[in-house]
Amino acid sequence: MAENYDVIIIGSGPGGYIAAIRAAQLGLKTAIVEREHLAGICSNWGCIPTKALLRSAEVMHYAEHAKNYGLKIEGTVRADLKAVVDRSRGIAQRMNAGVGFLMKKNKVDVIWGEAKLTKANEIIVAKSSKKPMEPQAPLPKNTKGEGTYTAKHIIIATGARPRALPGIEPDGKLIWTYFEAMVPPEMPKSLLVMGSGAIGIEFASFYRTMGVDVTVVEVLPAVMPVEDAEISAFAKKQFEKQGMKILLEAKVAKVEKGANSITAHVELKDGKVEKITADRMISAVGVQGNIENLGLEALGVKTERGCIVIDGYGKTNVAGLYAIGDVAGPPMLAHKAEHEAVICVEKIAGLPNVHPMDKLKIPGCTYCNPQVASVGLTEAKAKAEGKDIRVGRFPFVANGKAIALGEDQGLVKTIFDKKTGQLLGAHMVGAEVTELIQGFVVAMNLETTEEELMHTIFPHPTLSEMMKESVLDAYGRALNA
Repeated sequence: MAENYDVIIIGSGPGGYIAAIRAAQLGLKTAIVEREHLAGICSNWGCIPTKALLRSAEVMHYAEHAKNYGLKIEGTVRADLKAVVDRSRGIAQRMNAGVGFLMKKNKVDVIWGEAKLTKANEIIVAKSSKKPMEPQAPLPKNTKGEGTYTAKHIIIATGARPRALPGIEPDGKLIWTYFEAMVPPEMPKSLLVMGSGAIGIEFASFYRTMGVDVTVVEVLPAVMPVEDAEISAFAKKQFEKQGMKILLEAKVAKVEKGANSITAHVELKDGKVEKITADRMISAVGVQGNIENLGLEALGVKTERGCIVIDGYGKTNVAGLYAIGDVAGPPMLAHKAEHEAVICVEKIAGLPNVHPMDKLKIPGCTYCNPQVASVGLTEAKAKAEGKDIRVGRFPFVANGKAIALGEDQGLVKTIFDKKTGQLLGAHMVGAEVTELIQGFVVAMNLETTEEELMHTIFPHPTLSEMMKESVLDAYGRALNA
């Protein structure tokens, strides 16, 4: 006889495990199904372990430039690649174990295996065809296995995987996805990165800082094309100063594989073809939702462009069935998945005043060097929507804390509605902007105007002072530039 729950979540990534915890907090009998690794891609092979790699590269950068800070380091600074990778994998295992602990703490049953929907309220869990990726923390004691399970509400949180272009599919040896890029057995001397979104540019930044000759190929006219054009152009100049080669409006048309290298045929804007040989290539052309083999077609679940179609509360077109996170479409970000999870579960539980997701207030962060962070409308988008705007800018080079840190290259940009003073968008490039952006996110959620931001006291000396100065500049009142 099938075991029954109030809520079953398929997938234990940021969306899935947060949904499980919130459901349990609200008194719902909850189970979560996982086939490969608790905590999903983000904690095991994405957000967290990549930041560990980037931190190692950052420390190496500072060590190599110790003289800029009045310090001497005798001898050559060298990276121990195995130790760098082992540190990153150890952190992933720690996050993995942490989610297992949270499931036990919140009395959420973990069902290990692959789930398939047979009805809107029923799944069959079979033995997983996936081998848990190492390192895998021990499973919590409240783990169950194969069988039939039912629930009043089933939430699909199966995430996404790297997209592959026909004819240029990753092979795990010469052409990498982010999986292989995080655990290189040896450091390549040269690397070609196809795609300059967050994943591509973060790996390009890591490998370049570690001394690899890096070329980035982007089909669109800007690196990190979703970002404000001014911020993107500033970042591109910094990448090129570091020795990165960037080809825009260019496309990898064909890849020839050698014994231990690849040769990419890159079509340039002017129609010419440039052949680029590199030891390895990273394919970073986006991700696609994991919607296959779930039984969606038989139930008539609506999908679009490889993702499940939902409303503002995670509901699909099939009663009792929901989707959250990457599998429910862009922006494909862990924090979007987490917030979506809470909205979905609270709506299921019947809580009052549950607000649907406002995607304009979802911050985006890229942890390259320099960092890039943003929220809301870009200047171009605001103009395209016919808004009459004020734009403020403040450079890192005029901020005392940035100068003291030796990080004086950057920019804070704010966009306001000229009539109402509403903050429409904020865009940053420079040191620690991924930490600063949340100040503007909070301001936007509170519907803060320029006047309230101007009357806010920012501590000195901090990088955050640039946020206020950018607001002041939008109104011709900047004090330090």
